[in-house]
Amino acid sequence: MANPYRELFNAPGARAFVLAGMIARMPISMTGIGLITMLSQLQGGYGLAGAVAATFALATAVCAPQVSRMVDRYGQGRVLPVSALIGGGALLMVLLCTRLQAPHWTLFVFAALAGCMPSMSAMTRARWTEVYRGQPQLQTAYALESVLDEVCFIIGPPLSVGLCVVAFPEAGPLAALLMLAVGVTAFVLQRGTEPPVHPHEAHERGSIIRSGAIRLLMLLMVALGTIVGVVDVVSVAFAQQEGQPASCLAGLAFGALKLDIPLPRLFLYGGVATAVTTLPLLLAGDIFGLSMAVFVAGLFFSPTLIVAMALVENIVSPSKLTEGLTWLVTGLSIGVAIGAASSGWLVDAFGARSGFWVSIGAGAVVLGAAVQSYRRLL
Repeated sequence: MANPYRELFNAPGARAFVLAGMIARMPISMTGIGLITMLSQLQGGYGLAGAVAATFALATAVCAPQVSRMVDRYGQGRVLPVSALIGGGALLMVLLCTRLQAPHWTLFVFAALAGCMPSMSAMTRARWTEVYRGQPQLQTAYALESVLDEVCFIIGPPLSVGLCVVAFPEAGPLAALLMLAVGVTAFVLQRGTEPPVHPHEAHERGSIIRSGAIRLLMLLMVALGTIVGVVDVVSVAFAQQEGQPASCLAGLAFGALKLDIPLPRLFLYGGVATAVTTLPLLLAGDIFGLSMAVFVAGLFFSPTLIVAMALVENIVSPSKLTEGLTWLVTGLSIGVAIGAASSGWLVDAFGARSGFWVSIGAGAVVLGAAVQSYRRLL
């Protein structure tokens, strides 16, 4: 039986841009936690550290879609080096200001500018879309990318924290900065797989977020991210258990399937299944029960994300594709932050299991967004 993932890399240059994209996307998972670890060691306390990291996260959510919008208009080769230079240079200034004990306001200014880093997962998906547009291999490519995103967030944070603790306080963010420079440079040098700049029609001016369908998809991504943030925090409160491996395996299996079901219907099924599978989280009373509930909850995460990305490719014009993909990735990141913050407050106030009520609410939002998206797309 043919391996659909191996067949993906029959396309010339695919291995190279996937590897470069993987290196270049690591800083997004390493920088925030690295800043917290660095500042807590050098400045003392977590108040300032958390605020600076939150500034970076918020700036990334605001800036990444705008960077991708410029990529759609001018091309990856022209925009990505400038974006990486601004974001990476600002991150370097955060490290220098921390080491030199500069005023705290300088940390916030440069942390905000560091948010100009490009969304490399969207850039890689845009290349896959150009290679396999309209072909069944595109679903497999999106599945691979969703798994690589999760692997990035499994490896990145502990790597960043470990470097800060074992080497020196700035080591984690500095490693992220080096990966950004190496990854983006290698990525943009691969001209052969760079998507061409598609002409913009007069009616396509303005941001793609004005589209009601994109807003619904982004709302669903925020809710999915919230579930992930809740599981991360509450799992740590229980016993350092995490659910990403189940989601990774489900994503790989889904990407290998060749289904004849229309994408809107698949999306509806994924939303319903995601909402239902959050309910067993409330029943977890021990480590084993938690691990089983998290395993079940993770089964439909990646498939739903894969279908959402495929829907963007169908909804938006080629001239807006990168921006559309980035809005979904941004929504996921915002959701993770919301889930972590809200469930953390509940855990502190009412105990570990109470945090899962946030995931139940997020599951209801997933269900509502999936139903509304299905109706609109029909």
